[in-house]
Amino acid sequence: MNFTLNQLRIFVQIVEEKNITKAAEKLFLTQPAVSIQLKNFQEQFEIPLTEVINKRIYITDFGLEIANAAKLILNEVNEINYKRGLYEGKLTGKLKISVVSTGKYVIPFFLTDFLNENPEVELILDVSNRESVIGNLEANEVDFVLLTRLPNHLEIEAIELMKNKLVMVGAKGSNTEFQSSLRNEKNKKRYIFRELGSETRQAMENYLKHEQIMAQKTLTLTSNEAVKQAVISGMGYSIVPLIGINNELVSGQLEIIKAKNLPILTTWNIVHLKQKKLSPVAKAYKNFLINNLNQLVSKHFNSTNL
Repeated sequence: MNFTLNQLRIFVQIVEEKNITKAAEKLFLTQPAVSIQLKNFQEQFEIPLTEVINKRIYITDFGLEIANAAKLILNEVNEINYKRGLYEGKLTGKLKISVVSTGKYVIPFFLTDFLNENPEVELILDVSNRESVIGNLEANEVDFVLLTRLPNHLEIEAIELMKNKLVMVGAKGSNTEFQSSLRNEKNKKRYIFRELGSETRQAMENYLKHEQIMAQKTLTLTSNEAVKQAVISGMGYSIVPLIGINNELVSGQLEIIKAKNLPILTTWNIVHLKQKKLSPVAKAYKNFLINNLNQLVSKHFNSTNL
């Protein structure tokens, strides 16, 4: 046999995802490249590792055994790299972080300096909605998660990073129209929401309910960029993180709406399970945040985007 570590990594990812396309996305590879490596890996065994039924891939019992063995091999390789790094005075290993969608505007500024100082560290960053992020945390699949609303059902430790300001926005010139509609109960407004499971959607729903605001119509979109473009085009109003719309405010495409009890203030938190045994890389990153938090916030953020 002459399989490679890369083939082992690819096969393990396929087993975990049970989907070649999703495995390719996780590995930042093309689907054809993953398929070719799977084929080359399979050719080294007389017994099938996978089977395809109705265009769906299934892992055979033998394939599962090989995947478990591959995980052990990859863990040993990671341990070798870690020990090599220690001997050379370098920090090595993986740092796994899952962040809610709007967290993509925040997390890079709390990672870049750490990664520059530790080039041997491999970052695995997953961006998803709140439900998926909490699921990753609960399943102990990541070192840390980034979110604003802390989960009440888990024992966690949290580091407060910075404030998160949520504002209502409309298209250019819509502030006057919004204020006028407040004086006319029949002139109900259209609101644009993120998908179910989104932290921003939850905050927006809570605000509208608390203020007893009835929407004429609602539109649900699955990304921050889609929401911004819909608002810019005049489809309606939305509540979004201020940090994600700085460019649109400067260009005049969006306008902050003045309304009662806005903006909404929350806090970005880096969270890990309280009983989790942090890896050396995770411990180093936690210490980095604690020791450099004020400098990072001061360096990258100011009063206009907080």
